[in-house]
Amino acid sequence: MAVVAVWKCDRDGKMFDDKKAAEAHDKMLELAANITELIETSVKGISEEHSEAIGLLLAGKSEQLAKACKGKPEVLLEETQESSVTPLVAQQ
Repeated sequence: MAVVAVWKCDRDGKMFDDKKAAEAHDKMLELAANITELIETSVKGISEEHSEAIGLLLAGKSEQLAKACKGKPEVLLEETQESSVTPLVAQQ
C-alpha cells in the first residue's frame, strides 16, 4: 500500500497533490476574504453572496489587476467568458 501526501485547504476543504498549489490557493482565498470584507464595509446594501463572488473574482484575477493598474487595462477583458463567477446562492 502506497502513501500519498495531499494538502487540504482549511478554508474550503479543497485537496491538492502539490504543496505549492495548496498554498497559492489558500493565499488567493485569504485575499478574496479580505476583498469581500472591504466591499461589504464600503458598499452599503450589497448582499453577502454578491460580495463573496466579487471578492473571489478579483482575487482570482489579481495578476491581471496588477498589470491593469500598471497601464495595461485591456488585460482585464481577456478571457472574460471562461472565468465568470456565479454567486453561491441557491437558484430560485
